[in-house]
Amino acid sequence: MKFHPNPVFSRRFLGYLGVVSLTLLVALPSVAKPRAGAATTAYTDTSTVYFPSGDGQTELVGYVFKPSGRGPFPAIVMLHGRAGPYSANVNARCTFVRRGERSPCNADTQSMRARMWGAFWAERGVLAIHVDSFGPRGRGHGFGRNTHGDADRDAVNEMTVRPLDAEGALEYLHQRGDIKSGRIAIQGWSNGASTTLNVMYRQVTRTTRSEGFHQALAFYPGCGSKAILSTKAYEAGAPTTVFLGGDDEEVNPDNCRTALTGARAGLNGAKGSVDVVWYDGATHDFDDPGKSRQAVAGNVYAKADSMTRAARIVDMTLLR
Repeated sequence: MKFHPNPVFSRRFLGYLGVVSLTLLVALPSVAKPRAGAATTAYTDTSTVYFPSGDGQTELVGYVFKPSGRGPFPAIVMLHGRAGPYSANVNARCTFVRRGERSPCNADTQSMRARMWGAFWAERGVLAIHVDSFGPRGRGHGFGRNTHGDADRDAVNEMTVRPLDAEGALEYLHQRGDIKSGRIAIQGWSNGASTTLNVMYRQVTRTTRSEGFHQALAFYPGCGSKAILSTKAYEAGAPTTVFLGGDDEEVNPDNCRTALTGARAGLNGAKGSVDVVWYDGATHDFDDPGKSRQAVAGNVYAKADSMTRAARIVDMTLLR
């Protein structure tokens, strides 16, 4: 594992670890612009698609942010957190979100964060698909804080259920005619970030290079024993970057630092890395573009820096 503390907000962590890999950033980063040759206009619409989960039972709903042009495109699977994929302005009225059923939860009422990231990737020539794991199972309302032990969440568990949804989305992308099958990444937030880590752990033995995810981005996951499949000998099936907020009020970021210490990543023997980027002063949901989260100075920096890093990672692994 490489540990990248933020030099502006993490000075107290210097010297805390034995080996620290530090990228010096002394000014507020600007979000990386699309690379030359990539699509420079945002998607014109978000389409709704349906595809089977890897559980063999559930038809999932996905929202596709497609770049302009004909492709083929690299792609990224986006996994929402425990609050669900939809705006808090409407999700209290949502239960089932599925084919043939009208709901206030739909492509137009996705969360601000999902719409921001979907557009972000589409503008860079990457097709993004935001997967709804909750609505197809009657839980479109999502869940509030401190509900991790609720029995109602068992049907959408991040260790046993949601990894199968991500794998179903991967298979769906492989079957599309406009996707570069060898250039697919995965990105998750909070509960979806824990799911992402679990997908990558499963991938160590379950896929070949051409079949699996080639890059993973995990934003403020929970890393306790009830959140990820391995807390003592974690491995990832491909290079993985984990972004943590030092002032996270919802999950303990130290659990991730502990669980991922010594972790390695590789795909069929090709060694990679599990990198952790730590933002002192940043909270949970630090990349949420809403006013309340962006009123926190640490979040402003973390949002800009993490988006820049994510763009560079995807540029190096999917777009070249």
